[in-house]
Amino acid sequence: MILAIDTGNTHTVLGCIGEDGTIEPVMRLQTALHRTEYEYCADMYRILKLVHVDSRKIDGAIISSVVPGLVITLKRAVKMLTGLDALVVGAGLKTGLDIVLDDPGTIAADLVATAVAAKELYPLPAFIVDMGTATKITVVDAKGRYIGGTIGPGVGISLDALVNETSLLPGIEIVPPSKVIATNTIDAMRSGVFYGAVGTVDGILDRFEKEMGPAATIVSTGGLAGRITGACSHRIIRDDNLLLKGLGILYRKNRPTKGRSPKNNAAEEKPRA
Repeated sequence: MILAIDTGNTHTVLGCIGEDGTIEPVMRLQTALHRTEYEYCADMYRILKLVHVDSRKIDGAIISSVVPGLVITLKRAVKMLTGLDALVVGAGLKTGLDIVLDDPGTIAADLVATAVAAKELYPLPAFIVDMGTATKITVVDAKGRYIGGTIGPGVGISLDALVNETSLLPGIEIVPPSKVIATNTIDAMRSGVFYGAVGTVDGILDRFEKEMGPAATIVSTGGLAGRITGACSHRIIRDDNLLLKGLGILYRKNRPTKGRSPKNNAAEEKPRA
């Protein structure tokens, strides 16, 4: 069993991946930059216990993080929990993905993982809609190359900005409104935020299709994808575990030789006081 860890700006997602690629269970904890490796280890241990996963049965681990300051902390937490050196998505990892960017070294680990999964699991070309803290819409072309995409504020960030920068507008839950033309403030906010996000996704996909052609597979993932992309006009496949599937594929491509540590271990730092 492989422990896959995806650390985003808001949440850290854990997935236990079997040899056949199945992912069960999937667990979440809050991402916190100032937690120590001991705190992360304790959190992961308790969560695994709650879902009846024996950490002694974990025989590999891989980490994707968009929070660079947590990589060493998470590696140490995994080492304490399992005795294993975790692979880290980054330079030196074999991906099988040709990254065609101005500077390939700038691509974030989560974008690599979702692109690898899309390439391996879906017909190409593919557009990937990842709706988390940021809304990222990226492209793997018909040749299996990652050619770029767009990054914008996530739905939650947009809502927070609206509430924090106005005096009278309250916090609301992001849910589909009963109708687009709202007749009260709360529903008007829901309509604006929800359909604003729907329009953003549809609009960018329309423009992608003008550049690439309309025959692409469109896959959505991320915390808010289920709510938003279901209302889009495009046919979008929902795959909540796309990133974790990508981590499983990356681990299998880079599986350490028995008795040897992964080649891309991040340099160790002195423990925090």
